Amino acid sequence: MRALGISLGTWCLGFRNRHSAEWTEGTGKNGAQAWSLGAANMRLNQNTLLLGKKVVLVPYTSEHVPRYHEWMKSEELQHLTASEPLSLEQEYAMQRSWREDADKCTFIVLDAEKWQAQPGATEESCMVGDVNLFLTDLEDPTLGEIEVMIAEPSCRGKGLGTEAVLMMLSYGVTRLDLTKFEAKIGQGNEPSIRMFQKLHFEQVAVSSVFQEVTLRLTMSESEHHWLLEQTSHVEEKPYRDGSAEPC
Repeated sequence: MRALGISLGTWCLGFRNRHSAEWTEGTGKNGAQAWSLGAANMRLNQNTLLLGKKVVLVPYTSEHVPRYHEWMKSEELQHLTASEPLSLEQEYAMQRSWREDADKCTFIVLDAEKWQAQPGATEESCMVGDVNLFLTDLEDPTLGEIEVMIAEPSCRGKGLGTEAVLMMLSYGVTRLDLTKFEAKIGQGNEPSIRMFQKLHFEQVAVSSVFQEVTLRLTMSESEHHWLLEQTSHVEEKPYRDGSAEPC
């Protein structure tokens, strides 16, 4: 089942089913080889922490699973992500799968203010959502599909999702060699569509079957310069399973 990306605001954007991904099957030996080379880069974030003004992005580890599991008990989130409820054991297995898969790049989104203001605070206590990139086209390893979710209701509408998307776009360009990005959003989700349009995405397709629109951003020289300006404050730090400390 494919998610429709329908939401009540800008906090849940363009989700695929996070428990059973759908991937476009490509043909041709050269396309598969190119995808394999690009996919090898997708796991680079396992040792990376990205520090922004509003959010901190950290790799999805077993420490985050209990809080994530609680989020996904929500019928609202299950609907928005087209997901079925999992047991805690299944959620741990899913986390391992997502971390090991070469075609996914996932960061957990932390509230930067809370993370920095409370010395010794666990990452789990600062979690607000996640942001993801997927390689979905075997023929084009420079194309990534982006998703973001702000699961904590109290943290929505504060720009955390916007900064998380900008940071992930920058990471995709500078570390994963991506030059094009797509977001698939429910047709009725005008706030989400407007947010991506403000980030220079343009609508390129509409699916009546999935009731969604596809928006795309291509990294021209001017767009690349703009993105780097928007994320010039972001710091990249080493991460080792929660060992990174707040500044």
